[in-house]
Amino acid sequence: MRHLWSFLAGLVVAPITWALVTLGQDGSGRTVGRWVEIGTYSTPNLIEPAVYLGVAGILLGLLATLRVSPLGPLVAGLLLVTPYVGMFIAPFAVLDRIPDGWRILGDPLPLSLPVRNGTLFLIGLALLMATFSIQRWRRWPVRATPVAVAPPADNTPPENTFTLGDWPPSGGGSESDTAPLTLGYPNPDTPTEPLPRRTGIESPWTTPPPRYGERPESSSGNR
Repeated sequence: MRHLWSFLAGLVVAPITWALVTLGQDGSGRTVGRWVEIGTYSTPNLIEPAVYLGVAGILLGLLATLRVSPLGPLVAGLLLVTPYVGMFIAPFAVLDRIPDGWRILGDPLPLSLPVRNGTLFLIGLALLMATFSIQRWRRWPVRATPVAVAPPADNTPPENTFTLGDWPPSGGGSESDTAPLTLGYPNPDTPTEPLPRRTGIESPWTTPPPRYGERPESSSGNR
């Protein structure tokens, strides 16, 4: 597909370049000739022909230098070289076939001018030379998407950076010296007091409590 678009671009650029070069050369030649005739000059008169020549140079540069396809420069170069080559075979027949008397925006368009002075032959050869680059016939290399490579597993043990300065001071307590928080249950290793044993079959709760004003027999007042 890129060769097709380049071929079409060559077909379009060749006649446009011919017309622009003709306008630029004719305008520049008539302007400079008028300056010489009257003995003075006005540089703004060269702006219009300079624009024509500048646009033609940009089109030729894009067609000759861009690595799209060499088919466009090849076609355009052959079209521009052919009229001048025909001058070697039948010059009058070639000049008779070139249109004359055309005008663009009021300016005359003598298309035979760049053929007579050899400008088309020069431009056509420059375009033909651009097709001899082998790199132009190849496709642009497609940049592959970089694949993320996982870093290799580090199996080395972590470096021990512990120093003697990391020890707690000898005089102060550390967090490990404080007792841990508990729910208040006794330690299972702590011995407990035995419960009182029952004597005989009587319960310590069977003896009635003493009445008011009476003293127990075992008190010191009955002695």
